[in-house]
Amino acid sequence: MTLRVAMIGYGFMGATHSVGWRQAPRMFDLPDAVEMAVIVGRNADAVAAAAEKWGWAESATDWRSVIARDDIDLIDIVTPGDSHAEIAIAALEAGKHVLVEKPLANTVEEAEAMAAAAARAKERGVRSMVGFTYRRVPAVTFLRDLIAEGVVGTVQQVRAAYRQDWLVDPTMPLAWRLQKEHAGSGALGDIGAHIIDMTQFVTGQTVDAVSGTIETIVKERPLLGSGSGLSGTAAEGFGEVTVDDVALFTGRLSSGALVSFEATRFATGRKNALTIEVSGDEGALAFDLEDLNSLQFYDRKVRDDRQGFTKILVTEARHPYVAAWWPAGHMLGYEHGFTHQVVDLVTAIAEGANPHPSFAEGLSVQRVLDAVERSSANESAWVVTAAGVPVAV
Repeated sequence: MTLRVAMIGYGFMGATHSVGWRQAPRMFDLPDAVEMAVIVGRNADAVAAAAEKWGWAESATDWRSVIARDDIDLIDIVTPGDSHAEIAIAALEAGKHVLVEKPLANTVEEAEAMAAAAARAKERGVRSMVGFTYRRVPAVTFLRDLIAEGVVGTVQQVRAAYRQDWLVDPTMPLAWRLQKEHAGSGALGDIGAHIIDMTQFVTGQTVDAVSGTIETIVKERPLLGSGSGLSGTAAEGFGEVTVDDVALFTGRLSSGALVSFEATRFATGRKNALTIEVSGDEGALAFDLEDLNSLQFYDRKVRDDRQGFTKILVTEARHPYVAAWWPAGHMLGYEHGFTHQVVDLVTAIAEGANPHPSFAEGLSVQRVLDAVERSSANESAWVVTAAGVPVAV
């Protein structure tokens, strides 16, 4: 069988997803063939150029007509968050499998509608998944496996942070990620969603309550002239920044353990510093995306004169996903998680299994994001998230 894919959107995330679709069938023995059938965008010339660059067979400008095509099996959505719900629900109702980039939606209400549509579609054998790609970094998957094995004992505390500095310059123009009507929220939803999902993924628990504060540091920026990814050039005039720049919040896991979260675009000198440290009564594990081929492990059971954090190089063939790549010590990078995402999704579809993270898990994260915003608006009061969706391990 051949899985024929249409991708809607072609910016930064469109490039990363394209790399994943290209690499997966070449590096892994997939159960089904993959065809990069069509890429969709509003600008005909720009999307045609993207199709040629990334290897899509054709380009189009009308996502509705593409979804209606009988020769398309899967819709990959990499548009801004304000269009996720409309496109995903239409695709699911048309019987197409769906992959949607995180966060699932811009609001809890949209996420609930998407999760309900996914549940209905699942009864017809139609699968859906959210693109929390950092789950597929081999070291992160291995960290999850080690916690499940009990190497840190009972999880007592988690510290998770995602720090960037691309907005420190106040002349950085007003891109769509800085407008609430398109992005839903700022650092909170864009990068905070990752550390919420990663915390739930590696611990196997949900974040059930939060207390937090969000802040917009630069409240007005030059209007956008042209932009790509996280950069752009300014036009004349200024516009209001309507999302947060920084989110600091505390969470309580379903076990009662506490988590500290930090999501910021104002961490001067930090380019893409996603870190997580899980502390237990028998040990600790730590991961840093800027050193993504390794973990740090502390074992309390070792004799006290030999204790200390030990570096584990996660490049052996027995580590998650690594066997398909290079010999031990030959490092993987940022883009490989997107390849692993394709592998897991295509495999689940072929096996008739439910891929993870599901839309229900995406909804769980969306409820945490919403609770942080409500807490901040209420002087950092504790807010119950109603997450309540078990994270499959």
